Amino acid sequence: MIQKITLSFFKVLLLFSIIFFTGSSSYAQSKSINPQVLDFDRICAGPGGNEYNATFTYSGFPAGTVFEVELSTNNFVNIVKTTTISVSDPASNQKRITFAVPIDLVGSDTYSLRVSTTGFSSGKFVSFGFSNSFPIYYRAHDRQYTINNFNGSAAFCAGGSFTLSIDDVATNPDSPLQYPSLSYNWFRDNGETALPTLVQGNGGKDYKVTSPGVYYVETNYGTCTSGSYSNRVTVTSAASGSSVSIESSLGNPFCASGSGTILTATAGNSYVWKKNGTVIAGATNRTYSTNESGIYSVDVDFGGCKATGTIDLKSNGFEATIDAEDGYKLSEGETVTVTITTDATDATFEWYLNDNLIPNETTRSYVVAVKGNYKAKVSLASGCVSSKEFTFRINGESGPSSVIPNIIKLSGMNPYWNIPDEYKNANTKVMIISSNGDMVLDVVNYQGDWPQNNIDFKNVNPVYYYVIQSDTGEKKGSITVIK
Repeated sequence: MIQKITLSFFKVLLLFSIIFFTGSSSYAQSKSINPQVLDFDRICAGPGGNEYNATFTYSGFPAGTVFEVELSTNNFVNIVKTTTISVSDPASNQKRITFAVPIDLVGSDTYSLRVSTTGFSSGKFVSFGFSNSFPIYYRAHDRQYTINNFNGSAAFCAGGSFTLSIDDVATNPDSPLQYPSLSYNWFRDNGETALPTLVQGNGGKDYKVTSPGVYYVETNYGTCTSGSYSNRVTVTSAASGSSVSIESSLGNPFCASGSGTILTATAGNSYVWKKNGTVIAGATNRTYSTNESGIYSVDVDFGGCKATGTIDLKSNGFEATIDAEDGYKLSEGETVTVTITTDATDATFEWYLNDNLIPNETTRSYVVAVKGNYKAKVSLASGCVSSKEFTFRINGESGPSSVIPNIIKLSGMNPYWNIPDEYKNANTKVMIISSNGDMVLDVVNYQGDWPQNNIDFKNVNPVYYYVIQSDTGEKKGSITVIK
């Protein structure tokens, strides 16, 4: 009879228990437990396969005796075991159990198995390779991972060291560090013509490099094969004054748009970035992102010696400024010319009033005649396509006596019906009705942006009627639209 056992695990013992009922109430005169030869010479368990068999015979034990299969790496001074459900076949004293390796088992090349009961233990099981000590591993992690933040190079000072580390889960979700029971073998790669050198076996997540070379790490599964290994890192030895290079991800010059370019320095232990000789607060990583041109430098500490690299970063973009005074108070009948100054030679210009594009205004200057929220946009249409925007607010004299305009000249400097500011709020409702009685506008918080569509003039200048309902009362009047 075969009983398949699902194991749970403890810190010190692996126990496979079998309770046998022989149908006899008397003890045998001689007790014996005889392990049979195992059908494997190692166990390389994992999520894809974790079933193994062990067979033994017994004699001289009464019904109800509990047998345990024990696992140990040091001659059973420390034992791993787990309690199982009982199985019994009164007709046979040979027992075969199917078991699974605990998923948190600390792997080793020197595990042994035996069968025990209270006050009595068998000899060790022998593998089919005729060894009573053999590898057992659970390959919890079986895929590639990264070290050194996936950087392929590093450096340290002559006579010093550099610590390579397996990246944690925050850096690489496939990190084996999520399985605490694993250990690691660190290697120096000697190229295609020679075998790699094991520089630290059964080690931890870090390795201190003291000599130049190409290094990588494999998860320690003994003689079991797996795909759990890291990228390679070339580690060099640096001296004080050694050169540091800075690379721009978008090249140099770069297109100053979006999130900008990423500057990357030669790998070291710590970094201090500067722009035009001034330390950049908080810029202490190997990389630094910027959208601005300038002379950038980085001081790299290799662990006892330092070096500095510099890049004169140029931009394919442009510079632009505007001479608008935000919040300027425009007097009745006054106009103000606002001008954009730029070093771009092929720029295009757009002007907006209350988020509406002002038609036919495509030069670097605009004459402001009405109050409102303005936006100016200057763009490069070719090469490094980018743009800059400037916003400003023009205020005006306002008050209950302010005049509501009754004429709109679409070709003039004021192509919209711009009412006094005291009526531009969420408590005021503005309605505009055509001469045919059609409601063409019905809003609150009107911002001086009507008309937004083309007006059909036909043979006469169209007339509209407005109604303004506010906390101070209601105002009505007419609006004549002329070209």
